[in-house]
Amino acid sequence: MRSVVAYTTEIDDLDIATEELLMQVRDFAFAQHSMGILFTEEDTDYPALYARLSQHWDFPILGCTAMAMLSGKNGYCRSGISVMILTADDCRFSAGVTNELDGEHFEEDVARLYRKLKAEHTEEPKLGLCYLGFEVDAQNMSGSKLLAALNREAEGLPLYGGVASDNLTFTGYRLFYNDHVVKNGAALALISGNISPRFVRVNSVEHTANFSYEITRAEGNVVYRLGESSFVDTLKREHMRVDQERVTSAYILSPFVLTADRGDGDMVTVARILSRLDLKTGSGTFLGVMPEGATLGIGLINRDDVCRSVEEAFARMFRELAQSKEEHTVFLCTSCSARYLALMNDPSVEAKTYLRRLPDNVSLMGLYAYGECCPVQGEKTGKQYNVYHNFTFTILAL
Repeated sequence: MRSVVAYTTEIDDLDIATEELLMQVRDFAFAQHSMGILFTEEDTDYPALYARLSQHWDFPILGCTAMAMLSGKNGYCRSGISVMILTADDCRFSAGVTNELDGEHFEEDVARLYRKLKAEHTEEPKLGLCYLGFEVDAQNMSGSKLLAALNREAEGLPLYGGVASDNLTFTGYRLFYNDHVVKNGAALALISGNISPRFVRVNSVEHTANFSYEITRAEGNVVYRLGESSFVDTLKREHMRVDQERVTSAYILSPFVLTADRGDGDMVTVARILSRLDLKTGSGTFLGVMPEGATLGIGLINRDDVCRSVEEAFARMFRELAQSKEEHTVFLCTSCSARYLALMNDPSVEAKTYLRRLPDNVSLMGLYAYGECCPVQGEKTGKQYNVYHNFTFTILAL
């Protein structure tokens, strides 16, 4: 598989934006099958942009809004439009997006999309790229539930991607597929053929606070009780902020750390963003599922840990690829928005880290997301699980 990345800072004059993107790929040799992945800021008129791009590109394009991007040799990009084109003779691509989903009836819609896209392949897909969108304080639909709905159909297929983000308004996020735009749903691409995907996930949480409780009552992504007390009462006892209902911004740099049994005796540890408090019920709503019986702690994020983790991620990936017989020249990255906030004085640090060591023949694109989707290795068996998590830096190499 080969790829190319194009980027423009222009979002107001889409004729100029389209011309700049096309110019950057004018010498790229397209193979028999292609697809595009597109990230852009929330103010972009995506339907108008796609109308222009589709006059020149006859392959599927999917993607989402992003609060910031990583784009090839440009590195960190606070705004603009970034496109990666994948092309191959020996791979097949299918892509699509759900309709607008609600928290009551979304599992079957997600499953229906997966089955439709899989039917377009003559052999089993080897990778799913998924970009999700949902309201951060939704009680019935979360990153975990959307990913779980895909995973039930995928039956072990690795799923990689993230959650659409915006400028911390939590209202401007959108998902794209060709001329379709959706806020709450899933955009999905399946890839079959000659690929050998490799994954790396590193955690931003190096230090933890003196906070450890068992979740004793929870429903989906809502936690009602920790130990013998309500969730809110526990936060009060620990002298944590409970003076408002919407608390995403207040807790984004002190993530909750969840250690849960996968149901087969294996354990996985991920981080979770707390988005909302209900002072009447004493509950807390998270962006991911919070199972009863899991252990909940609190981590602390700082700039040094973020820098260390991105160095570690690329070091691990390059070590793994050095031992591989296959050539991997395509990198997709997803980084958490909390990492971005921890780097506000110099948000280009992550990009500077990879630019120092990225080979000339490798193209890279990524986004800062409200959650990451990447296979995670179980702590006991080493088995790979498709898991939704926060506060991580992830890499997919193709």
